[in-house]
Amino acid sequence: MRNRTRVTAPVAALIGTATALTMGSPAFAAGRGNAGETNGDGTPGRGYGDEGAETLGDPVYPGLGNDGYRVRSYDLDLAYDATTKLVDGTVTIELRTTESLTRFSLDALGLGIRSVRVQGRTAGFEQADEKLRITPARTLPAKARVTVCVEYSVDPSRAAAPTGGWVVTPDGFAVCGQPNLAHTVFPCNDHPSDKADFTFRITVPDGLRGVANGQLVCTERLDGDRTAFSYRSRSPMATELVQITVGDYVIKDRQGPHGLPLRDVVPTARAAALEPALALTPGLVDWLEQRLGAYPFETYGLLPCNSDDPNAFDFTGLETQTLTLYKPNFLLQVESRIGSHMMHELVHSWFGNSVSPATWADLWLNEGHADFYGLLYRYERGWADSLGLTTMEARMKDTYARGDQWRHDSGPVAAPNAVNLFDSQRYLGGVLVLYALRELIGEDTFHAVERDFLARYRDSSATTEDYIAVASRVSGQDLSGFLRDWLYGTATPRMPGHPDWTVTPVKPSLTVPHSRTGGHFHDNSATL
Repeated sequence: MRNRTRVTAPVAALIGTATALTMGSPAFAAGRGNAGETNGDGTPGRGYGDEGAETLGDPVYPGLGNDGYRVRSYDLDLAYDATTKLVDGTVTIELRTTESLTRFSLDALGLGIRSVRVQGRTAGFEQADEKLRITPARTLPAKARVTVCVEYSVDPSRAAAPTGGWVVTPDGFAVCGQPNLAHTVFPCNDHPSDKADFTFRITVPDGLRGVANGQLVCTERLDGDRTAFSYRSRSPMATELVQITVGDYVIKDRQGPHGLPLRDVVPTARAAALEPALALTPGLVDWLEQRLGAYPFETYGLLPCNSDDPNAFDFTGLETQTLTLYKPNFLLQVESRIGSHMMHELVHSWFGNSVSPATWADLWLNEGHADFYGLLYRYERGWADSLGLTTMEARMKDTYARGDQWRHDSGPVAAPNAVNLFDSQRYLGGVLVLYALRELIGEDTFHAVERDFLARYRDSSATTEDYIAVASRVSGQDLSGFLRDWLYGTATPRMPGHPDWTVTPVKPSLTVPHSRTGGHFHDNSATL
């Protein structure tokens, strides 16, 4: 994942974008209605009527999602104007209702909504906080397949990272929706538990290229010196994993293990300089397939975003599905400085993308696994880590000593909040849990647990309890107490096989380097 701390986007700034883009719009004015109700804690509630709960109850981001339906597919049609730097968008959503709905909502923030249609009919709508509330012309029956079409505009520069999901570049943009910002890019049910199929059509002026997740299925030459690029993702995807980029890019194709198509999207002027890093991918895929099984998607590649602005985005790499977003200058370093983190991001294709977290409290499953295999690869290659350590055992002993302090400062591994979600406890703390499990059940059984979990929950989402259940079944022993102590306990348990390891006593006044300070974000992966 994006290896950093994340806080909820300031709502007022992005709502200002929506206001500016929709002022005077007849469609917007016609769609406005009464604001819905909220719960006592200020999160969206049911409002009135049969609306579907305006939340999926996530423990970290409780305001996101809607429980009145499940999305089957998104079709995104975006057009970029290189003169105004604005994006016009249309998203067509196929959903299935879970109950009868007189009104329902999508997550949407900073978007200028122009019109909404439900089943082809004009629908009323209003924008309130991070919700687009929609009133269809007719009540939607339960278990019905419904088509929703929303037309909107957005100014990427006013909804840019880190408080929005857009990365602005000199020649276009990329997007970064993780964890809770995809709805600043397109209206959606913005939660990883509601994965869906995706298609994309990106229209750009000649001289630029539009790219998205999955594989290119069509290129159309249009009037006005424009080209439309269409892509389809073969596997369902969480909204936070969407990638759409526009810019002066060249596509670099190569072949991975077993004929896997590899596709890198590279700034044209930097293609030669970035080639040594891009050429590492086939070997990384091969190493990981030997441990986790076949790569789960139709293609993989890197997107070194065409920006050197250090503030363009506040992470090194982001595992958008089939196309990992990177800061380009990071990839210009020698292999020993980048290989471990490239492995970290690749691991997310299995843990995080193929199997997504059912809630954001399950983030350790993504980041713990990504750092676990990223560190294993580092030490196998003989590269010292940032502490100068050269073995997993040495790094885990150091991490173990910090365990109680991290639990004090950041809570248990599987109990984050919105402020500490991306700190070291989810990364190295997660590695420590996996290391303890491997020490207890042995390496062969541990690998069997990993493969069984990935196979069982492929193309869906899974909880921490799901992982515990798989580990218990595959190992043939009840591991629920052991793993829950490691994941939810306020004190660090004893490490199996290492009775001599000790935990440093907690210092309540200690300021820890893995927490957010001064309003800035930084990477917390141990693979950097």
